[in-house]
Amino acid sequence: MTCPDALTFLNRKGLMKPHLKVYVSAVGLLGLLSLSACTKSVNAAEEAPPTPNVVTVSDPALFTVDHPDQFPVTEAVARTGSSELIVTGSVLPDVARNVPVIPLVSGRVMAIHARLGDTVKKGQILLTLRSDDVSGAFSDYRKAVADETLARTQLERSNELYEHGAIALNDLQVAQDAEEKAKVDLETTAEHLRLLGNDPDKPAHFVEVFAPISGVITDQQVTNSATVQAFNTPGPFTISDLSSVWVVCDVYENDLGSVHIGDSAEIMLNAFPDRVFKGMVSNIGAILDPSIRTAKVRIEVQNPGLLRLGMFAKATFRGQKKETHTVVPASAVLRMHDRDFVFVPTPEKKFRRVEIVSGDLLPEDTNLQEVRSGLIPGQRVVTNALVLDHVLAQ
Repeated sequence: MTCPDALTFLNRKGLMKPHLKVYVSAVGLLGLLSLSACTKSVNAAEEAPPTPNVVTVSDPALFTVDHPDQFPVTEAVARTGSSELIVTGSVLPDVARNVPVIPLVSGRVMAIHARLGDTVKKGQILLTLRSDDVSGAFSDYRKAVADETLARTQLERSNELYEHGAIALNDLQVAQDAEEKAKVDLETTAEHLRLLGNDPDKPAHFVEVFAPISGVITDQQVTNSATVQAFNTPGPFTISDLSSVWVVCDVYENDLGSVHIGDSAEIMLNAFPDRVFKGMVSNIGAILDPSIRTAKVRIEVQNPGLLRLGMFAKATFRGQKKETHTVVPASAVLRMHDRDFVFVPTPEKKFRRVEIVSGDLLPEDTNLQEVRSGLIPGQRVVTNALVLDHVLAQ
């Protein structure tokens, strides 16, 4: 039952008092007014937020110049060259040119004639040892001399007896065989003494150890009065022939496809920034470093005497793949806040500052520089970006 129906029912039954009628009428009137207010339609356009006032801001990379003809411009050109990959590495010895110095006798060190880091020539004396092995070799030699003398005397006697029919041919042949064996033993013991560095006719108890090759002593394991064992490793010295060295670089897994055995490489050293050394890739490691995902790439480099072991090197690989790069004058590139920019002329006496990714200076012409991205061949750029930037700053 609605509110009007309830009021009508009460009024007919005579249950509504006069003052209650007035109150109820007032309340009903207020309810009708509120109901009509609630059912009033809402205008969506009036309730919408105001339209924002958008202010267009000028391009901060666009500059207006009164006399643009004062700033010469040039066109970026395209240049085709071999693919290039730059990595870092270090100079290491060629293990095939590392020769250990191994003495042939055991003994005590009496004198050391070379030290770690010295440059030595083949045949140069490195060590002097006093060895009992030499005494034993002389003893064997003297015994061999005595045996050969006896065998020769017996052979001469057997020849005389055989000529007079006093002995059989078999006895003569036995004497000849003994003489031949005695000669072999004598020659062997004499050669052993010569191998130890001693003259069989001049007995001595010292042995001199000589450098087997020319090079630099890169390892020393002996001191004065130390004991040296024959044919023991490591030897007292290691000599490295540094006329050819290795530059071993770390190449990331994603770049391995750009490196091939036989590719040429250019080596730059911090000690000689203005000099380029030529090398060739001789090996690409078959195992990757699991922590940094790199493979060892070995470059063989001829050493004119400037490369030293442990030097930091930067290697540039020149691959067989051809690539086209955009080239501009080096003065057209402006370095600012660790980023590179060029100025491109636009209509209405304006220049736009464009960010680029620059490459290396061309090795054959240091006045030209590669642009890897941000600029294409044919676009015009300001030749001297630094001068224009200085004018704009004022």
